[in-house]
Amino acid sequence: MASRYHDVYGAWRADPDAFWREAAREIDWIRAPEKIFDAQAGVYGRWFPDATCNTCYNALDRHADGGRGAQAALIYDSPVANAKRTYTYSELRDEVATLAAVLQDLNVTKGDRVIVYMPMIPEAVIAMLACARIGAIHSVVFGGFAAKELATRIDDAKPKMVLTASCGIEPGRVVKYKPLLDQAIELASSKPESVILLQRPQETASMISGRDHDWAALMSAAKAAGKTAPCVELAATDPLYILYTSGTTGVPKGVVRDNGGHMVALKWTMKNLYGIEPGEAFWAGSDVGWVVGHSYIVYAPLLHGATTVVYEGKPVGTPDAGAFWRMIEEHNITALFTAPTAFRAIKKEDPDAKHLARYSTKSLRTLFLAGERADPDTVAWAERILGVPVVDHWWQTETGWGIVGNPVGLGLLPVKHGSPTVPMPGYDVQIVDEAAKPLENGKMGSIVVKLPLPPGCLPTLWQNDARMADSYLAEFPGYYKTADAGYRDADGYLYIMGRTDDIINVAGHRLSTGGMEEVLASHPNVAECAVIGMKDSLKGEAPLGFVVLKAGVERDPREIEKEIVALVRDRIGPVAAFKTAVVVDRLPKTRSGKILRGTMKKIADGDEWTTPATIDDPAILEEIGRALDKKGA
Repeated sequence: MASRYHDVYGAWRADPDAFWREAAREIDWIRAPEKIFDAQAGVYGRWFPDATCNTCYNALDRHADGGRGAQAALIYDSPVANAKRTYTYSELRDEVATLAAVLQDLNVTKGDRVIVYMPMIPEAVIAMLACARIGAIHSVVFGGFAAKELATRIDDAKPKMVLTASCGIEPGRVVKYKPLLDQAIELASSKPESVILLQRPQETASMISGRDHDWAALMSAAKAAGKTAPCVELAATDPLYILYTSGTTGVPKGVVRDNGGHMVALKWTMKNLYGIEPGEAFWAGSDVGWVVGHSYIVYAPLLHGATTVVYEGKPVGTPDAGAFWRMIEEHNITALFTAPTAFRAIKKEDPDAKHLARYSTKSLRTLFLAGERADPDTVAWAERILGVPVVDHWWQTETGWGIVGNPVGLGLLPVKHGSPTVPMPGYDVQIVDEAAKPLENGKMGSIVVKLPLPPGCLPTLWQNDARMADSYLAEFPGYYKTADAGYRDADGYLYIMGRTDDIINVAGHRLSTGGMEEVLASHPNVAECAVIGMKDSLKGEAPLGFVVLKAGVERDPREIEKEIVALVRDRIGPVAAFKTAVVVDRLPKTRSGKILRGTMKKIADGDEWTTPATIDDPAILEEIGRALDKKGA
């Protein structure tokens, strides 16, 4: 069908208030908004300033009471724990209402902060929704996060309570959470009053008398007593949650999400951006510790009356590279949203997609990618093996939903590999130079969004308006700084080439490492890659490429390295000054799959570096160092 995108985007530009007033009709308000936007409130304005609502009510109660009570709300599938469970909307609402009453019994009230430090299990979702039900502000910290990093978040949020589990499960190992939590509380100056601990069968954690409470025992007693908590009336501008940005040093930045704008934006995206109908199964293959997990495992699918999926496993190794295909077939999944790195991992292990032949993926209509740049080679591979549209889109922890995408629900626009397509309504995206002057099409520059940001984006940082303004709004007055670089083509399609830090200056030429990575990824033997700018006494910086080969490649790595250098010279030209490629076994990544290019650069430059708290496997950094030493780079 012809896309309605241009009409819809034009309607938003012509009258933003009318556009968001209409979108807000999809939410059940306690007091409906009269005023849509107040430009005088907050750091850059606030959405729905006079409305009241409850996010948990909209996610659960209205569906449980409105005809979807028996429909699956949440499917839990854990190959690592060998466990599966399904909750209907009624069952999930009842679990959440009971836990909310337990929190109230332990003195948690509206405005209190609660840290959720849990693995990918249904109780993590139940914990978040229970906080939303009573107006407590949840702050999810990725389960297994280092004690020191958890302590900094405890000190910033000052939680009254921590909800945790005894362990997480990784392939081949159990990660004990309780010792990390105990150490974090010891390190923190702010001490939570209580901890509720879910004991998992794989690990029984010790309890501290007077502070720690057993999850199962509290829930059992509350159910026996018939205790439930009703939904609390909250201002649309009240905080729903705080999510700390990963990879920060010093005091982390606590991104705040409000209740009203967040619901309106996420509900709009499910139909219009993702093309999902209520009752369909939507799977975001992420973790609740990241923003994708907040927006598209927990809140958006439930606000929309869809079925969400909580997967405790990996794309490969649990048990093999067919794990995603099994999930799609078994749970009748309509749309999968995951990171490009997941598909690169599957492609590396199973380049001919032999595992796919064992399963039917006929229920799948669309694959969505975000979180890292989707290289065209991986997108083309996924399109070829799945036979469905592969939709790249671009957004950030701070925005909470897609800035740029290809709106499936409005009718797909033509796909251009390498581009996440066009701005979504609410986002006036511009490419500017250092003086905030717009650049012509095809010119690389800083990507900024004209203020105000749309509903659902961060109104501020937790208790730090000054840092919000300084971090995001000061450098380009009148705009939100994304800290990403890219360009726009003649059709208005955006190309996100990497963080502004990833634009390297080679002898006065500003070059994109993302563009070079596209060339490296196109080599038939390469599974994944990363390009960084390494210090160079003559040119300022010189590009350095790291490549991981596909499984089963038995060629001499040195030959492949030479071919890659020639390929960049051929495709980008001598201006790239690309002379060094290094074959490595694996790339260092965060637990969400982002490649740690900044740390790799420090290693290559011989600068001091520390192991990032978010890293998946610290041993990889030593491997990178040894590979560079061997190469003499």
